Amino acid sequence: MSTLFNTRFALIQAPMAGVQDAFLASAVCNVGGLGSLPCAMFSNEQLLNQLHTLVNSTEHPYNLNFFCHTPENYTMAQKNRWHSLLTPYFDEYGVDESKIGMNASRKPIDDEIIDLIAPFKPPVVSFHFGLPKPHMVNKIKGWGAKVISSATTVDEAKWLVDHGADAVIAQGLEAGGHRGHFLKNDVSLQCGVKHLVEQCVAQLSIPVIAAGGITTPEGVGELQALGISAVQVGSAYLLCDEARTSSLHKAALNKFAQNDTALTSVFSGRAARGICNRAMTELAEHSIHVPPFPFASIAMTALRTEAEALGDSDFSPLWCGQNFIARPNLNAEQVTMLLMQGWR
Repeated sequence: MSTLFNTRFALIQAPMAGVQDAFLASAVCNVGGLGSLPCAMFSNEQLLNQLHTLVNSTEHPYNLNFFCHTPENYTMAQKNRWHSLLTPYFDEYGVDESKIGMNASRKPIDDEIIDLIAPFKPPVVSFHFGLPKPHMVNKIKGWGAKVISSATTVDEAKWLVDHGADAVIAQGLEAGGHRGHFLKNDVSLQCGVKHLVEQCVAQLSIPVIAAGGITTPEGVGELQALGISAVQVGSAYLLCDEARTSSLHKAALNKFAQNDTALTSVFSGRAARGICNRAMTELAEHSIHVPPFPFASIAMTALRTEAEALGDSDFSPLWCGQNFIARPNLNAEQVTMLLMQGWR
């Protein structure tokens, strides 16, 4: 890790859109990990503000994370089918359907964004859902940045190597939040982090970073023994003061029990792992009607807003990885130091 990203520890804080900002990223950077800023949901103005905050808060390397999906069309027919399914919930929580639009907040990286961040010369830029077009990758590498991305299968990992990645994040099925798959949508092709790491280490010529369900020093040590160059950890930071995790999300995390998580597409239109709640359970059988990513989130955000105002998290995406351990009294520095006790 130190030879690749010039950090003290072989740990990347996973970018977690919606529950963190530059405050958590800089805290991890300052203790010696690679802090990450999730950028896909920021407007250009918000991105600039967060970048200024980050670079003014740390002198250490940091990572900017972006999505690079190809947006699908969102038709009125799809919207009507989705809203028809959600109407009973709209009625229950008093959602004004007429105010729900068709524009989603998650956008893929483009040349304008690259030009926006270029003056900062971020040392690491990571991606979810593959890599952007080759000319964009070349632009980023042009200022000396390392480019990394998530793979959920060894085929995706090999694709990333062939398309310019400097390291691959092997994202096991245990990982919280969105799956990073981009070649095939079939999650049955994906596997646990240890098996995926073994395949990637054996078949790739570039460093492999393990991600998914990493919660203990012992787990870190077991993965290191398989030949990885670093771990990427997200959920372990959710209860830290430096995170922006909502009180309702924290309450669910503090009550977490083993096997509480599942994969769902109902919140965004793409498979993601979170703590099971009413939305995941009751809408699971209707997944065929969920709009494509990221458009499902438009109506779900409206519903979530009204539910949360009543203290109800049944329609909130409570992202969390498997094996989560609640450590509510630890800050970001302490979590980092604890996990890195397992790195030898």
